[in-house]
Amino acid sequence: MLAEVGELDLVRHYVRLSQRNLGVDTAFYPLGSCTMKYNPRVHEKAAALPGFAGVHPWQPESSIQGFLALFRDLERRLAAITGMDAVSLQPAAGAHGEMAGLLVIRACLRERGEGRRRVVLIPDSAHGTNPATCTLCGLKAVQVRSTPHGAIDVEDLRAKLSPDVAAVMVTNPNTLGLFEADIAGVAGRVHEAGGLVYMDGANLNAILGRARPGDFGVDVMHLNVHKTFSTPHGGGGPGAGPIAVKAALEPFLPVPRIVERNGRLAWDWVRPASVGKVKSFWGNAGVLLRAYAYIAGLGDEGLRRVSLHAVLNANYLRARLKGAYALPYDRPCLHEFVLSAVRQKKHGVRALDIAKRLLDYGFHAPTIYFPLIVPEALMIEPTETESRETLDRFAEAMLAIAREAEETPDLLLQAPHTTPVRRLDEVRAAKTPVLTCCGGIPPAVEPVAPDGG
Repeated sequence: MLAEVGELDLVRHYVRLSQRNLGVDTAFYPLGSCTMKYNPRVHEKAAALPGFAGVHPWQPESSIQGFLALFRDLERRLAAITGMDAVSLQPAAGAHGEMAGLLVIRACLRERGEGRRRVVLIPDSAHGTNPATCTLCGLKAVQVRSTPHGAIDVEDLRAKLSPDVAAVMVTNPNTLGLFEADIAGVAGRVHEAGGLVYMDGANLNAILGRARPGDFGVDVMHLNVHKTFSTPHGGGGPGAGPIAVKAALEPFLPVPRIVERNGRLAWDWVRPASVGKVKSFWGNAGVLLRAYAYIAGLGDEGLRRVSLHAVLNANYLRARLKGAYALPYDRPCLHEFVLSAVRQKKHGVRALDIAKRLLDYGFHAPTIYFPLIVPEALMIEPTETESRETLDRFAEAMLAIAREAEETPDLLLQAPHTTPVRRLDEVRAAKTPVLTCCGGIPPAVEPVAPDGG
């Protein structure tokens, strides 16, 4: 409690602030590539059960047999979902999983006497973490261009394969929301050249129960449980980014591994080929518990329905919006799609202005300016958890904004109009933030109608 502020004033201040937050519990979050689906509350209850929440990481193995059994079952379920042979739950996030996966690839290549392989081929539509992780792991990222249809340019890939290539990093479906139909051919060419195939699992939500990465040639992949398996995004943590591998790479997984000895489960630390420890203790258990509850609760058919509904929702929005916005890749998508605001730019309106204006309509903006190969990109992912009514309201808002861009572009350039804080100088805010404690209680803001009235 702050001595100079009365309790009632303080309570009202923080309640008012909470009412100004925009979150997935209060609004539609169509952030492409982020899969901002609803996190069922029952999973929160499961993770908070005393038998789970009260466990200490230094407890002896004999007292956590249930925990170990659950973790081992989660590993097996994730292996079955992905078509892989072994899973490590250790990594703490998607990017951390990328790092662990590339370290596994490096360890495997060194074991084969091919440590000279340091080049990783990455499509130009890839997530930014992919080249960043390569650099972090002492590898060199080399870009592979995309075709006009949004797929990996196989000829460009073939031209860049060499004895120095360690791996190709793919995302399937890719960040344009399109399935790489020739992925088996791409994997075959990389394997013939002596490299391995890494898959960024960020978009697994699109193919659950319908396609398994292990079946089309992937050797290593990470899974973003906060995207696909409905665990909290966390605002910086905690998270989890399990990695799945084929059998030949299992010896290189991080320690410890869960094994059975004399009918009891135990941590196995004696694994000479392992890349070592990548996370303190045993991974982010609470997050993994939520993912387990999601998978076990839905079952195989439920997971399949997740992907079917995610794909249906994305194609429904794509069909509704493609007449008002440019659609660089005009073909059926999977769980997400990318529009372009190049038409609106002719009126002085950019993707950023559209994003700001959406706040006035009560929606979070989609991902903008990514993938980088699409000018003025608007990357939209509705997920399977949104109703048709919500999708229609979002579509109507986007169509209204497209009309505003033509008729009253200044309205967009000054947006948002209804938020407690108007448009910020984002560069200045990042470089010279003003951080205050309470700083007084601002007056309530009178909303402005979406039409500017």
